[in-house]
Amino acid sequence: MIVDINRVGGLDYVRREGDLVRLGALVRHRTVELDQEIRSRCSMIGDAMSLLGHVAIRNRGTVAGSFAHADPAAEWPALALALDADCTLMGRSGLRTVPARRFFEGFMTTALQPDEMLAEVSFTLPPANAGSSFFEVARRRGDFAQAGAGVVLVINEGEVSLARITLLGLGSTPLRATRAEEGLIGERPTSDVLRRIAGVAAESMDPLDDVHADAGYKRHVGRVMVQRALATAHSRARVSQ
Repeated sequence: MIVDINRVGGLDYVRREGDLVRLGALVRHRTVELDQEIRSRCSMIGDAMSLLGHVAIRNRGTVAGSFAHADPAAEWPALALALDADCTLMGRSGLRTVPARRFFEGFMTTALQPDEMLAEVSFTLPPANAGSSFFEVARRRGDFAQAGAGVVLVINEGEVSLARITLLGLGSTPLRATRAEEGLIGERPTSDVLRRIAGVAAESMDPLDDVHADAGYKRHVGRVMVQRALATAHSRARVSQ
């Protein structure tokens, strides 16, 4: 059975409470893509939206729908991990909130129960001085990614004080490269350091062979995507003295 919620009123809201952004279940990808405040605070989101399908798809597809579909090669699940998003689920027993890190349970499998819907997703924008970026490789523009990475960096006094590295298309769920993040804290982000951290991130990757590419190719491309995302996020960060 397919239940169409498009005519349910009040689910297409974008609410900002300081740095917190709340998106209702019917907010379209295109709405977020055109939101200059969100894009200016988090370049990673703007990067990812330009890669998500095509404009016709972004006009109809919803952010919450991408979360609920939970394709590990999709952009929003990876962004959710990078932004420590929360998922508000609505069901017969009421509302409950599940962090994104626990929402994605397996390949296209989530914490949603049969009598629940994803009513809202929320995330906190990175600090104003953060730099962020998102890169992916797909067979054709608009296809799901074969491999990709998103990065958020904050640099204080020349050293990394906050690092988030998320991976897509490189496992049965979106991934956070936590060991690589931890290894970057306190480091000066030179090209050699970023190259080394990309190698550490590659150890978190567990891609599968498919008809488009084998696991070895995906792991290689994933490492390159991490290195590019790190370098771009570094270039965008406002360095605090």
